[in-house]
Amino acid sequence: MFSRRSFLKTATVASAAPLILTQTSRAAANEKITIGFIGVGTMGRGHLGGLLGRENVEVVAVCDVVKERIDSAAATVTKRYADRTKAGKYTGVVTYTDFRKLLDHKGLDAVVIATPDHWHTIPCVLAAKAGKHIYCEKPLTHHVAEGRVIVDAVKAAKIAFQTGSQQRSEFGGHFRKAVEYIWNGRIGKLKTIRIGVGGPSKPCDLKGEPVPEGTDWDMWQGPAPEREYSSVLCPKGVHGHFPAWRNYQEYAGGGLADMGAHHFDIAQWAMKMDNSGPVEVIPPTDPKTGKGLRFVYASGIEMFHNEFAKGKDGKDISGDCVFEGTDGIIVVGRGGIRSLPDTILKEPLTEKDVKVYPSSSHHGNWLDCIKTGKDTICTAETGQRSATICHLANIGYHLGRKLKWDPAKEVFVDDAKADKELTREPRAKWKI
Repeated sequence: MFSRRSFLKTATVASAAPLILTQTSRAAANEKITIGFIGVGTMGRGHLGGLLGRENVEVVAVCDVVKERIDSAAATVTKRYADRTKAGKYTGVVTYTDFRKLLDHKGLDAVVIATPDHWHTIPCVLAAKAGKHIYCEKPLTHHVAEGRVIVDAVKAAKIAFQTGSQQRSEFGGHFRKAVEYIWNGRIGKLKTIRIGVGGPSKPCDLKGEPVPEGTDWDMWQGPAPEREYSSVLCPKGVHGHFPAWRNYQEYAGGGLADMGAHHFDIAQWAMKMDNSGPVEVIPPTDPKTGKGLRFVYASGIEMFHNEFAKGKDGKDISGDCVFEGTDGIIVVGRGGIRSLPDTILKEPLTEKDVKVYPSSSHHGNWLDCIKTGKDTICTAETGQRSATICHLANIGYHLGRKLKWDPAKEVFVDDAKADKELTREPRAKWKI
C-alpha cells in the first residue's frame, strides 16, 4: 500500500524545486488576500468569476494544462481589474503551466484547486507545505488514503482549508434548514437516509486521439495511469460543459462521487458524523445495477444509495436527500425542502433550538477564516469523510460483497483484499 509517509515524500520529490514550509501568514483585516487558480476549466472559471468581484481578493495567478484556458482566464482577470484603473490597463496576473511554479509566486496567500479528482491530493499537499490557504473542489480525493495525507498536511501547516461542498452554505439554505430540523428532533429519531445520485465509476475505454497543440496531456494525466489523449477527458480549448472524466475510475468516482460528495456530505452532517463514518457497506444482490447499496452506522442508522421508500400512493419518495425518522420525513434538494407530514416544517425553530455553523457564502466563509484563523464550515477532515463515503460505495459495488469498515482507523476489518482498494500507486514519474 502507498503509505502516507511515502506519498508525502513523493509529492515533495515531484516538485520542480524544493518547497520550504513557511509560517502561515494571515492577512490583516484591511489587506487583500492574493489568490492563484490551479485549474481554470468550467468549474475553475466559475470560482474565478465569484472571487473576482470581491473587494478583499486579488487574483494574481492562473494555471492550467491547456493554453487557451490559461489565456482566457488571464484575459478575464485583466479586463476586470483594468476597468477599475484610470488608465484602463492591468498587467498584474501571471500565467503558469505547472502548478508547482505557481506555488512559488511571490506574495501568494491562497489557491483555489479546481482540477479533476485524481489531481487534488498532490497540489493540496504541496500548497499546504508552502503555507498557502486552500479551497479545493469536491470530492476531496480519488482514494481514501489520500485524504488522510491532506488532513495531516493541512493540520501541520495551520492553514484555512475549505472543501467545495457548498451545499452547507448556499442553495437557499435548504440543506441547512433540513439539518437543523433533524438535529432538533422534528422528525423524531433519525432511522434511514436515502440519497439520489448517479452510479459508480467504470474503467476508461475511450479511443485515443491526437493531442491538440497547446495541451500538456502528460501533465493532465499526472499520477493516473498513462493512456492516449481523449477530448472526452480533456476537451480542446475553452469549453462550457463538465467533462466526462467524472465517469471513469482512473480519474474519479462516477456520478456517485460527483454529486454524492455533495449529498452524502449533507447526510453525514445531519448524523453529526463529520469526523467518522459507517461500520458496514452492503451492496445489493446484483451490484451491476449500480443502485441499492446500503451503509450501516454504529447508531443503527442506515443510508441507501438510489433506493427509495414508497409513499401511501405507491410512488417513490425520491429526492436528493431523504431523511426518514420515527415521526416524519424531510426531503431536501437544491430546489427546495418539503416534509411528510407538511406540518413538520410549518413551525419555525426557536432561539433555544440547536443551530448549524453560520455560513451563507462558501467563498466568503473561507476568506473570513483566512483572516480569523477559525475552522471553515467544510474542513479537510470533513471533506475526507464525505469523499470516503463515495469511495466505499464504489468499492462495495466493485467487490460485490459485504464489507466491515473501521471509521477510526480508516481501513476494512480483517480484509486485506478490500484494503488494496483504498489507494493506488502513482505513475512512475510521480514516484520517489
